[in-house]
Amino acid sequence: MGNQLDRITHLNYSELPTGDPSGIEKDELRVGVAYFFSDEEEDLDERGQPDKYSVKGSGSPGQETPTHHLHHQLVLNETQFSAFRGQECIFSKVSSGPQAGDLSVYSVSALPALCKPGDLLELLYLGPSEQPPPHWAVYVGSGQIIHLHQGQIRQDSLYEAAAGNVGRVVNSWYRFRPLVAELVVQNACGHLGLKSDEICWTNSESFAAWCRFGKREFKAGGELQAAAGTQQQYYLKIHLAENKVHTVRFHSLEDLIREKRRIDASGKLRVIKDLAIVDGKE
Repeated sequence: MGNQLDRITHLNYSELPTGDPSGIEKDELRVGVAYFFSDEEEDLDERGQPDKYSVKGSGSPGQETPTHHLHHQLVLNETQFSAFRGQECIFSKVSSGPQAGDLSVYSVSALPALCKPGDLLELLYLGPSEQPPPHWAVYVGSGQIIHLHQGQIRQDSLYEAAAGNVGRVVNSWYRFRPLVAELVVQNACGHLGLKSDEICWTNSESFAAWCRFGKREFKAGGELQAAAGTQQQYYLKIHLAENKVHTVRFHSLEDLIREKRRIDASGKLRVIKDLAIVDGKE
């Protein structure tokens, strides 16, 4: 599986496949993962563990949340991440610590009042069926978004895009310097209608983030070549509980994003169970 660096924290991804160069977001596109963590971890107790995207402080277990009436903020019980390029923090989705941010979500109908053109949106689907990965889009005003959806860059109504029933503004998650709002919208509009092999992003998050930050690393195969004899190092830190962080190493931002989205789609409980199985505790 590549070179094991450290049983507790690190896994080498240099030998794993990259995404489809066409940039199409496909459900079957997945990266194989193995985690290694210490013998000091507590045994998994599935009892009382919330399902993916369950609402903290919600009603009785199994009670479905009426998301179509949610105009107030919700706090979800979800896997949290931070990401680094070398020693530099480039992404933070955590609710505590020095990099903490607001992870609250709102119903889709409430989002336009919170958005301005050029904002990045993450849309989530809360429901009893299996959820897709979070869907990212660029808000362009008047309730409209531009996004990579089903192999095409298209403009849709936020209410009719069917990408999620709750969402949030995620401008601050990536720590790169953003472009001015007009240029973000221009980037998004300039790629409307592209399909299949014309697209150089592997998922909706990479496309939306590229529109806002203009970084070539968000494109498939866009990683800058490092100096001779060196490789760029990215680290995804998975925050499962207080003081429990597991790190996976990558050689491209594209692969890091793909793995982060895979974990998001699998749900927090599934991630904990997978880690426990790998560690031989089940």
